[in-house]
Amino acid sequence: NMVGENMKKNIPVIKNEQYVVNIDSSGYEGEGIGKVHDFTIFVPGAMPGEEVNVKIVKVNKNFAFGKLLNVITPSKDRVEPMCSLYKRCGGCQLQHFSYEAQLKLKKQRVKDCLERIGKLSVKSDEDKRNNDNAVILYDTIGMQNPYNYRNKVQLPVGRKDAEVIIGFYAKRSHEIINMDTCGIQNEESDKIINIVRSWMTEYNIEPYDEQSGNGIIRHIMIRKGFKTNEVMVVLVTNKRELPSKDELVQSLIENVKSIKSIIQNINTKKTNVILGEECKTLWGNDFISDYIASFKFNISPLSFFQVNPVQTEVLYSKALEYAGLTGDEIVFDAYCGTGTISLFLSQKAKKVYGVEIVQQAVENARINAGQNDVENVEFIVGESEKVIPRLVEEGIRADVVVADPPRKGCDRKLLEAIAAMKPRNVVYVSCDPSTLARDLNILKSLGYAAVKAQPVDMFPQTAHVETVVLMSRKEK
Repeated sequence: NMVGENMKKNIPVIKNEQYVVNIDSSGYEGEGIGKVHDFTIFVPGAMPGEEVNVKIVKVNKNFAFGKLLNVITPSKDRVEPMCSLYKRCGGCQLQHFSYEAQLKLKKQRVKDCLERIGKLSVKSDEDKRNNDNAVILYDTIGMQNPYNYRNKVQLPVGRKDAEVIIGFYAKRSHEIINMDTCGIQNEESDKIINIVRSWMTEYNIEPYDEQSGNGIIRHIMIRKGFKTNEVMVVLVTNKRELPSKDELVQSLIENVKSIKSIIQNINTKKTNVILGEECKTLWGNDFISDYIASFKFNISPLSFFQVNPVQTEVLYSKALEYAGLTGDEIVFDAYCGTGTISLFLSQKAKKVYGVEIVQQAVENARINAGQNDVENVEFIVGESEKVIPRLVEEGIRADVVVADPPRKGCDRKLLEAIAAMKPRNVVYVSCDPSTLARDLNILKSLGYAAVKAQPVDMFPQTAHVETVVLMSRKEK
């Protein structure tokens, strides 16, 4: 009597049945959205403008999920995914979109969030209408080559039957998919993974088993300096002893010339945190280096560094441009991390104050500033919403505030503290359009108008988008 039940609730689809669906828009993860008799169906893998055959796999009160069986009329933006594991791997979401279409989708997502969540009016930069209250939204800045851009990869190691497997987790699971090649990580990674896999097989080195807690090798992490071409290999082990390590080191340095550092990281805890606290250098240096613009950064196994340094430079240059500095300003960087944006801003500011709650990140930031001979930056450990009022009391007021918060956005207390400091401009760097829009709406109520927004594609082939927004103080 399932059908009768469904009809009562006005649900026109039945689980496990097939339907033809016209897809008219995309969701946040790039999934297709269509309707059957006005009832919303989400179809991963389907694209706007397509007519598709779908099998319903899950029915909720207001919407259902469908599995894409086949595409009847494909979108002109549909391309063949370059990776054979694309459908199973959880790493990318948009490989079936042409790159042009990916960039448009990301701009559209920012626009939707700004309008729906931020309650802002949005206009494109071509729009000459005199709507002064509208924020100008530019086209997403993409990459020349939207592949092999990741300078860091962390891969779980496991076993399937008798075979050592190293790869990515499948979508929403802890099943490891053995990987030969990945289109978004640096080219050396494939080669390094294969060397480690053969070494483990040849010398009977056991992969870690999550269930029992036995075995030795948990993860492999590879980091690369794109401008220096230096590569670091980190083996995360469940034990202090690493048998046959000399054979592995030999094999790695003979076959991959760019390796500058091979490190063992020890993590004996039963946890899904990848890295342990302790590192032992097996060969080479304790760190590698890379540059963002002209600034040099040391990267050790545990230190944070932007995953796509090429686009980070684009993003930070835009933030610097939006800050509108002339050389006389005091600038406040509210989530400074290891100081990357602070150093960028220091080029055109009189003084930059960087605030960060993580002690270790601040120590790194100070080293980074010293290494680049930057003297007009001061780093403070603490929460910005507490530090700002203290600075104001000491008579220090920022002309410009830059905030680059984590995915959950800014604390409301922080936004209030920023507004109370009355900076001329606030530059918001965001990795999540929905929390960005929520915060812009709060800043609007505190007297700041969004002027312009620039999406940047930091993670091609995935659904993520970064945005830089300039907000200016409205004169009362």
